[in-house]
Amino acid sequence: MRIAQAVPVVIGVVIISFVLTRALPGDPAVQFAGIAATPESIEEVRVQLGLDKPLPEQFVIYVGQLLQGDLGQSVSTGRPVTTELASRLPASLELTLCALILSCGIAIPLGVLAATRPGSWIDQLCRLLVTAGVSLPTFFTGIVLIYVFYYLLGVAPSPLGRLDFIYLEPPHVTGFFLIDAAVDGDWETWLGALKQLVLPAITLALFTLAPIARMTRAAMLSALSADYIRTARAAGLGSREVLYGYAFRNALLPVVTTLGMVFSFVLGANVLVEKVFAWPGIGSYAVEALVVSDYAAVQGFVLSMALLFVFLNLVIDLTYSVIDPRFGTAAK
Repeated sequence: MRIAQAVPVVIGVVIISFVLTRALPGDPAVQFAGIAATPESIEEVRVQLGLDKPLPEQFVIYVGQLLQGDLGQSVSTGRPVTTELASRLPASLELTLCALILSCGIAIPLGVLAATRPGSWIDQLCRLLVTAGVSLPTFFTGIVLIYVFYYLLGVAPSPLGRLDFIYLEPPHVTGFFLIDAAVDGDWETWLGALKQLVLPAITLALFTLAPIARMTRAAMLSALSADYIRTARAAGLGSREVLYGYAFRNALLPVVTTLGMVFSFVLGANVLVEKVFAWPGIGSYAVEALVVSDYAAVQGFVLSMALLFVFLNLVIDLTYSVIDPRFGTAAK
């Protein structure tokens, strides 16, 4: 049912991304023909790109390619867009997932403690971290971390991608260097990949920590003031059982929703972190394609993000059913 509901969303994304990319300023044919191009060579490039055809015909060709699983060819790199996304998406996913795991490990316990001790120093610390996470731009945080830990202290590796030049990439299994190196048993490369991942993951974690901690605190405050909590306490249940067995479990629902929204947003919007740390992810790829009006690359990026968002919503719905079985019953 959820998949059927997602079909109109995907169709809308295809149409909107196609129209918006064609509305970009500049002529891709002029861009890729070069500075010394003649009008004849520009027209030849335009024909090769299929831009000489009317927009409806271009759209029909584009949809036909999509139905065959073909996202087109990136003019800026000369490689198929599917290949580019497949090689860059694991890098962005690894960075985003590590950042979210780190931020959840801090934000959720901090939000719970802040809700159970309103007005205390823990509550004030939670407010401070939330304010800092929202106020500080990710590129500024990343530059400060590089300056302190790489330039001043010298304890961090050079911020130049996923692996230092002294290491070889592990054999490709999942595209996640930490997993691939562990599967290969190459723990030296695994440690090198982890070191490269620390600073960009902390940079993203500081940004994602704010909404998760804020929602956890608000959801826990709402749950702790509910009637069923007062009933559970009146029934003589222990404070730990009331806190984690009842309040925290019900507070998890909005937290999971926030986590899904943060994940989908950060995955496509972490381009600043990727640029600062020279991280070869899809965010930087999309921006580079957008600058040169690489239609196929931009459309492929938007469509892949839409499909990922639809899949993420499905995972969130399944998670709801695990946390609260009533959701699964209501869906039947």
